[in-house]
Amino acid sequence: MSTLLDFVHEFVPGSSPRTLLLLHGTGGNERDLLALGQSLDPAAALLSPRGRVLENGMPRFFRRLAEGVFDLDDLKTRTDELARFVVAATEQYRLDPAQLIAVGYSNGANIAASILLLRPGILPRAILFRAMVPLVPEQLSAENKADVLIAEGERDPIVSRDEAHRLAALLRQAGAQVTLHFARADHSLSTQDIDVAQRWLAQF
Repeated sequence: MSTLLDFVHEFVPGSSPRTLLLLHGTGGNERDLLALGQSLDPAAALLSPRGRVLENGMPRFFRRLAEGVFDLDDLKTRTDELARFVVAATEQYRLDPAQLIAVGYSNGANIAASILLLRPGILPRAILFRAMVPLVPEQLSAENKADVLIAEGERDPIVSRDEAHRLAALLRQAGAQVTLHFARADHSLSTQDIDVAQRWLAQF
């Protein structure tokens, strides 16, 4: 483990130009999604930071006030921090920024969505597993040309269908090309989620 801009993270070199930016859920760490990343693309490099906020000892990428109620000021600050980390890590590890794909789960998916909305151009592609609307920017740029897969669970008690459609609409309004998929699952990931993500990645 090393630090870069104060983010503890793992970096696993790959044999292709692609890099997966792995963003864990609440209580996860920089090693949580490495196996998922390798299953999605065994040839890709893996960049996996640990969230810097603690909630009852559990790492997160930003603070929340309650389930589904986010601290928006903290979210904006943490979004900028993570975006700066991504840029610096891309330079340090000599990665191709055009081949960067965020893979976020739950809290990690939410901050990836926040980067897409607040810092367009940082993430050219993203896979958002179990994501919610992180915030609605005061000014929404329509210049975000990212390709985004939103993968939700039909029986998810945390993220409703309406919430998923709101997020897809918001990202499309920001200029992203969005694919929305509902797996036969709850908030946990399923093999169907992985299959859908693999097929989506194969387009690029």
